[in-house]
Amino acid sequence: MDNSSNQAIGTLYIAATPIGNLEDITLRCLRVLGDVDLIAAEDTRHTRKLLTHFDISTPLISYYREKETERSVQLVERLLNGESIALVSDAGTPGISDPGAVLVRLARKSSIQIVPLPGPSAITTVLSAAGLTSPHFLFLGFAPSKKSQRRSLLTSLKDAPWPIVFYESPRRIEKLLADILDIIGDRQGFWGREVTKAYEELKSDTIQNLLSFASSKKNRGEFVLIVEPGLATKAEGDNLLELLVWYRDNTEMSLKDVSRKIAGDLGLSRSNVYQEALAIYKQKQ
Repeated sequence: MDNSSNQAIGTLYIAATPIGNLEDITLRCLRVLGDVDLIAAEDTRHTRKLLTHFDISTPLISYYREKETERSVQLVERLLNGESIALVSDAGTPGISDPGAVLVRLARKSSIQIVPLPGPSAITTVLSAAGLTSPHFLFLGFAPSKKSQRRSLLTSLKDAPWPIVFYESPRRIEKLLADILDIIGDRQGFWGREVTKAYEELKSDTIQNLLSFASSKKNRGEFVLIVEPGLATKAEGDNLLELLVWYRDNTEMSLKDVSRKIAGDLGLSRSNVYQEALAIYKQKQ
């Protein structure tokens, strides 16, 4: 497409909207939603309620997961023709387990200016109330809905040294908690549900107790679930070979991850450690 004309190209705004309490919207977001030519919304019915509350009459166009690629092409065309567009999801920040990434990538490829408007996000809201002392966490969004895929993912996370954060729907929260308990164990957990809304619930307990609690009532609202890491067990061994044998026999870490960790801990060449690890791991096969 030839963009060499003097026609100004529009701007794409990534607008974070409230996850519950409408007072959480920023003044900047309100201004932008009122000024742009078009708002691309995950669900126009949901967003229209927000706009009506703040007396904003900007036109809406749907932008949902099933039509994300097709709609992105149409929106980029409009941006190249000079229209400015705000992208919103039903709640929180677009692109974070919500549609948005396809449009952002295509707009960037077309040299369109992209302006993110910071604001509400369920993950950061719940993390701020969890009291975690770790400066790191692993965010995985929604766990796979298929049991085999979900359990495979959890198995790979068993030795993760960081808090693990999931989004989960109310109809699948029990299945996820049950699989976590079975595969990862009864760790300390924390969930946030209906955050910023009238029935906000922030609960810290063991995974076993969270599962019992979820099973005893009808769950409403999506969850942010945090699973804290297990107690670290110090690897035993006085040399490289002993350490490799210990990791092989006492963890479910992959050969590649073991090689990376030991190489970093001992200041050795990763490729050399990997070759030694291959020989050690083959002895058990």
